Amino acid sequence: MAGLFINMMKEEWRIHSTMFGSLNFALFPVMITAIAFMGTFLLPLIQASLPTGDLVILIHAQYLMLGFMVGAFGLMGNEVMNRRFGQASLLAFSARTLPLSPKKIFTIFVLKDTLYYFILWIFPFGAGLLLGSLFTGVPVYYPVDILITLTLSFMIGMSGVFFLSTLYGRSVRALFLLLIIAGSLFLGWFVLTGSNPAVFFPPLMLFYSFSWHVLLASIILFLVPFLLALLLFSPDVQTGTKDYPNRMKSLTRRLSVLPNPALAAKDVIDLWRSGSVVGQTIFSFFVPLIIIWFFLSLLDEYILTTHLLLTFAMITGIVASTMYTWLCMFDSFSVYSLFPISVRDVISSKITSFSILQVIPIVFISGISIISGEGAYLVPVLALTISVSYYVLSVSIWLTGLSPSVLVYNVRVMIVYFLLIGLVLSVFGSLIVINPWFGLAGLVLLIPAYGLIRLGMKRWDREEQSGY
Repeated sequence: MAGLFINMMKEEWRIHSTMFGSLNFALFPVMITAIAFMGTFLLPLIQASLPTGDLVILIHAQYLMLGFMVGAFGLMGNEVMNRRFGQASLLAFSARTLPLSPKKIFTIFVLKDTLYYFILWIFPFGAGLLLGSLFTGVPVYYPVDILITLTLSFMIGMSGVFFLSTLYGRSVRALFLLLIIAGSLFLGWFVLTGSNPAVFFPPLMLFYSFSWHVLLASIILFLVPFLLALLLFSPDVQTGTKDYPNRMKSLTRRLSVLPNPALAAKDVIDLWRSGSVVGQTIFSFFVPLIIIWFFLSLLDEYILTTHLLLTFAMITGIVASTMYTWLCMFDSFSVYSLFPISVRDVISSKITSFSILQVIPIVFISGISIISGEGAYLVPVLALTISVSYYVLSVSIWLTGLSPSVLVYNVRVMIVYFLLIGLVLSVFGSLIVINPWFGLAGLVLLIPAYGLIRLGMKRWDREEQSGY
């Protein structure tokens, strides 16, 4: 088992270094350490506009979401390997050829993910804070404390998505029933007590006041979903033949008003037949944003609900922009080289498919606006959400072309991405504090978005597309 664990660690490194480049990937934890180190010096300035307690809430929410993203990618990893590297498979999906039970392999896989991403994301952040505390006078126990609680937040998110994903594989109905029950319990708690259930998130409570009982609760919150996922997990590919009606012609006809309707129709059909529309919408959109909303709601004593909603609209726009990654992640671009089409044509078709998928964030943010009692500001909320979504999409296209996943661990690309996005969000974050209707100014972002998309198309038309 130790040998399998080591080989899984090597496998993870080889996948990332192949897809993102060895040097860029190796520098990623160094960048996280540097950001955390510099953050300790900026802490007094940050505290002037954002209380320390609110900052702690946001950091724990981010690492909870990181656990969700890592867990979701881990379970999609076998499909990624097949699409990117041909007839390849992850060790975690090789139970039929390894003399170990699927449950032991899955356990090793979870342990590997925990250690691997602890080294990659969590430890560098804690190390940066610890180094910074030596120069700024921040008590040393804070970095140690946050290292423990962020690890627990990450593990809870990862085990939670493992459970939801394996349940989804067994029964979609059961998953939807569980989500409805959980949502009803959270809503019922809020209505009856008037308090946000997110305030009882064990790692957050542990950070503020260490208690063995809270520590045990945090561990249980990680172990129970993991054990349930272990019972439900099966690496076997479901057999059987699925028949689908030929919708290519009818869908192309319906999309005829759009550029490259045949390519756009192909994207929609691929997403639907692979189940990615349902799975990605749940695990990459709804669940993360609902959790973020609960954590942001803890800040309502400091931020007005209206400003909170518009801030959430910008976050929704950023998350909605990742739908472009959905469309590109599993596509094999070497196939397109056999046809008389350019990279510009393919990117154009992805934008068309992306535009169709924007119905999802529009419906979601509209529901949040109405539920929060801020329906009067629905127009600026929608304008800000869609504008941010298309602006971030344009930045992704300009920087990465048809390979948006390189944003994750390419340090150079990520720094430029953060600068372009961060500056814009800072400006509009200030505007909506002055007047919520200034959210309509977000429509101005469509102008640079159009320019960046055109520049991106010209740039990547001249570049040879990677064939992995």
